[in-house]
Amino acid sequence: MRINGHGTTDGTGHIIKRSKLISAANTVKGMLQDKSFIRKTFTITIPIALQNLLNNVLNLVDTVMIGQLGETSIAAVGLANKVFFIFSLLMFGVSSGSSVLASQYWGKKELVNIRRVLGISLLIGITGSLLFFIPSVAAPGLVMRIFTPQKATIEEGIKYLSIIAFSYPLTAITNVYVAILRSMNYVKLPVAITSISIIVNVVLNYSLIFGHFGFPEMGVAGAALATVIARITECVCLLLIIYLHKAGDGKVGDFIHLKCRKALQQGERFFSKVFVGKYIKTASPVIINEFMWGFGVTMYSLVYGRMGDGATAAITISNTVEQVALVFFFGVCSAAAVILGNELGANELEKAERHASYYIVLQIFLTLVGAAAVFLLRDVFTSWFGVSNSVHRDTNLCLMVFSLYMVPRMLNALFIVAILRSGGDTRAALFLDVSAVWFIGIPMAVLGGLFLKLPIYIVYAMILTEEFYKLTFSILRYKKKKWLKNIVA
Repeated sequence: MRINGHGTTDGTGHIIKRSKLISAANTVKGMLQDKSFIRKTFTITIPIALQNLLNNVLNLVDTVMIGQLGETSIAAVGLANKVFFIFSLLMFGVSSGSSVLASQYWGKKELVNIRRVLGISLLIGITGSLLFFIPSVAAPGLVMRIFTPQKATIEEGIKYLSIIAFSYPLTAITNVYVAILRSMNYVKLPVAITSISIIVNVVLNYSLIFGHFGFPEMGVAGAALATVIARITECVCLLLIIYLHKAGDGKVGDFIHLKCRKALQQGERFFSKVFVGKYIKTASPVIINEFMWGFGVTMYSLVYGRMGDGATAAITISNTVEQVALVFFFGVCSAAAVILGNELGANELEKAERHASYYIVLQIFLTLVGAAAVFLLRDVFTSWFGVSNSVHRDTNLCLMVFSLYMVPRMLNALFIVAILRSGGDTRAALFLDVSAVWFIGIPMAVLGGLFLKLPIYIVYAMILTEEFYKLTFSILRYKKKKWLKNIVA
């Protein structure tokens, strides 16, 4: 045993380190040589990332346009959209939960069970949308007062929320169908439909917010109305394409052509107790996960709303830019969830384990590049918005904080959303996500924002410390391999 200024060692540590380096190098080499893996990953990733990019660019354009109306309008729309944020996370839970089963059933080519997953998910999604739609339309002022005490912000938020709520049921239907399509590797159709929807939304935004092309000048209400019309267009186009083509031609509608009347007539034969039990066991932790996580993140907004319109505007702009910056990395997570789920459903466990290690390496490399780009270009992004110098500075610093936490954040997304859930290890994912927000993130937000009254970018940095907690336990859970199983056998 040797003793030096850094402690004691018998050489074992060097052997372990060398072994880990060799293992990592072999993983990288294997990934680069696996052309099929790379091709399939990017075939799924790019359309999903493109669709998410289009949606987030639309949010960016919305924020830029609304920014011309002033910081109060930005803050009002940002806070009003927290209702949709919670709802969208509930839908993400429904979609992700259904994808876990649908992707494995697609690996087994059990189409009837995929239709069953679709039917249950639609029932849950539409019912959930009504729980958010009713209070947003019936009492929008009460909802806005939950997020902020600022009277002017509440008044602007009411105009927006009471209209945008009509898009919630449409979003539920669209999200469920898109999730099932992605589980079966159909990723191009949603991109085409989203493109049409976005064109409609941007044109109507410009027309209705500012009163161009003969339309009335409606301000934030115009932005909400434009979004509702775009969601109608998106939902109708999707359903028409799925249900009106000729059966038997091998198109997507042959696989998820759910006949609601027939399903209801069959009743228990279609939605058997055993199948519903399996769906609830697999999907309910994901739904609870996303809802509780989203509800927890909304608590951050309650803090931001009490730090003033400037802080709320800065974090709203920062989050909008972040969503655009992250689309490709979430696309990788979505591709991983689909591919690993297909492989596990086909009982190719060794292949799934190998590909999971490839995704970890790929995500680290890509995120490092993305983080550097955001850090270097943060001032360029911030300059797009017509805000005061103080909001500009705070937004810039929030983006710097975001770039510094980007790698652990995206690794957590890969572990929780893709790897653990693909094998049905949804309870572990639930615990990691929810405990991080409620036991670390929220206390940090309250401490920094309300008690210490720190600047928004420091509060944001304090909140994001939750990512290191999640990363530590995500890696430990991944190594236990409890996710590595076929849950539809």
